[in-house]
Amino acid sequence: MALNPLVDSRDVRFVLFEALEADKLNKYPKFADFDKDTFEATLDLAEQIAIEQIYPTADLGDKEGGCKYDPQTKKVTIPPCYKPVLDAYYQAGLFGLSDEAEHGGSGMPVVINSAVMEYMCAANYPLGMYPGLSHGAMELIAVFGTEEQKHTYIPKMMTGEWGGTMCLTEPEAGSDVGNLKSKAVKQADGTYLITGQKIFISSGENDYYKNMIHPVLARIEGDPRGTKGISIFIVPKYLVKKDGSLGEFNDVTCTGIEHKMGIPGSSTSQLAFGDNGKCIGYLLGEERKGMKIMFQMMNFARMGVAIQGQGNASAGYMHAITYTKGRLQGAHVTQMLNPEAPLVPIIQHPDIARMLLWMKSHLEGQRFLIYYMFYNIDLSTVLEGDAQKEANGQVELLVPICKAGCTDKGVEITSEAVQCYGGYGYCSDYPVEKYMRDSKILPIWEGTNGIQSMDLTMRKILMNPEQFNYNAWKKRVDEVAKKAKGVVEDKYIDLVVRGMAKLDEVIEMMKGQMAGGKFMHLFMNATPLQQAMYMLAMAWAHLWMLTITIPKRKALVGDAKGADLNKLLADNPEAAYYSGKVLSSQFYIGMEFPKYFGRIEGLLGGEAAVIKASPEIFTGALEA
Repeated sequence: MALNPLVDSRDVRFVLFEALEADKLNKYPKFADFDKDTFEATLDLAEQIAIEQIYPTADLGDKEGGCKYDPQTKKVTIPPCYKPVLDAYYQAGLFGLSDEAEHGGSGMPVVINSAVMEYMCAANYPLGMYPGLSHGAMELIAVFGTEEQKHTYIPKMMTGEWGGTMCLTEPEAGSDVGNLKSKAVKQADGTYLITGQKIFISSGENDYYKNMIHPVLARIEGDPRGTKGISIFIVPKYLVKKDGSLGEFNDVTCTGIEHKMGIPGSSTSQLAFGDNGKCIGYLLGEERKGMKIMFQMMNFARMGVAIQGQGNASAGYMHAITYTKGRLQGAHVTQMLNPEAPLVPIIQHPDIARMLLWMKSHLEGQRFLIYYMFYNIDLSTVLEGDAQKEANGQVELLVPICKAGCTDKGVEITSEAVQCYGGYGYCSDYPVEKYMRDSKILPIWEGTNGIQSMDLTMRKILMNPEQFNYNAWKKRVDEVAKKAKGVVEDKYIDLVVRGMAKLDEVIEMMKGQMAGGKFMHLFMNATPLQQAMYMLAMAWAHLWMLTITIPKRKALVGDAKGADLNKLLADNPEAAYYSGKVLSSQFYIGMEFPKYFGRIEGLLGGEAAVIKASPEIFTGALEA
């Protein structure tokens, strides 16, 4: 397998085919037409496109200054190098990889698509925003649109001729979507006149797609305030004629683009609807069901953001490995008193090795969690009864954990990648500073990680009947712990088992707080709970992987030690891979996971300083 500077392709295969056994999904009629060879060929194609075509656009698009807005024409140009690559992406069929055949897709399992997307996001995730948002908009129409709407929009969105967005955020509303001001007035012909402003609209205006299809949240005139009064509308940039050709401009104007810390190649637009009173929208689904409909797109978008965080961080880590293997500096610590000692690659210095192993352990655990989440989506479409319910429950629980955990940690991983380079990492001569810049938006968009934490605490656990999702996951943790007996050292198993028991204590405490109406306590601890659950989920993932990697390592390495072991690992890539996997998992459970218990003690301790912290205490420095 060729060297991939972005993603550990061997580990992708391990998670898909050795841990999850996703190739066996073809035992179900829905996926009967696929086999492992087909999946492998798809991954190879995605990897090739990512490395050879998408990856070169990352640095080039960044240095070209990203997107440009012309205030005279109100148009946005994206980096020119993006356009042929987007063409190749669509022509390869990657856009509709897991979509139904009736819409022009390939119908492949979404877990395979998740791996494809990791390659794409590692190569240049700002470029991937264009088809990513388009796919989300198309999916909404596929699920909730009328037959006429599906026929009008889906075919041209599938081919990449038309694009799409997600229009939620407004200047005064932000995360409080229920406070939006956009308005829809019903017309005699059943259409609606839309007026309002939207901000932070990814791909909102660009010169790649010939038409943009905007799903827009707005309140029909006379409907109640708050989220219950919101509807959703299809608002094309250009109206579509009966024959499918483009009609007149639909009064959707780009008033500017955001000047951001990172991702300059993504056109983050401000859009004005109906400034001239001529913006026509078409109701999608039922009136006043806008948030419910849009949430389907948001839920998949949050899963996609987890992949973006993973892919972007993976690229930073892979670059750090390459750099530290080639950078000569200092003598080996065992020879530091020898003035004649030769310089060694900095990867041989213990602190650099620690940083790399820290990054490796997080990325491998996250890859497992993300793929496992998507694998359960596939299971939910082929199973029935309680098994289907449990699969759905795993997805529900893991969405906020993966979105928040993998993006928060993505910022830290890219920071460690910069650290491995030293001062050079802070300079634009090397790509890691870009990965760090691009990482920070991911904990913010598609629902801030604070919102993800509140969703996990309240909707996914405490308000879930009998904590079904949580208990179904707990059962899986127990199953892995039992399977690990006799294979994995007890000290690693015991940490995970003890971790689950401590989490039970926290959940029981929170159930009591909810019953007692102590909602301030619940919301102030939502993020610490999410962070703790991320750590436990990661430890569980690593324990699961150890049950597979330890026997395989033993079979390849045997009792080899010292110089014999080093030579064996140098000559046998598979032995090196499994040895690295074992060490990565042992490092995470043995070195990182113990920090979890401090977080748990903080939660159980009942510290209420946050509740007591009135706004006045933060003004002292300003008044001094």
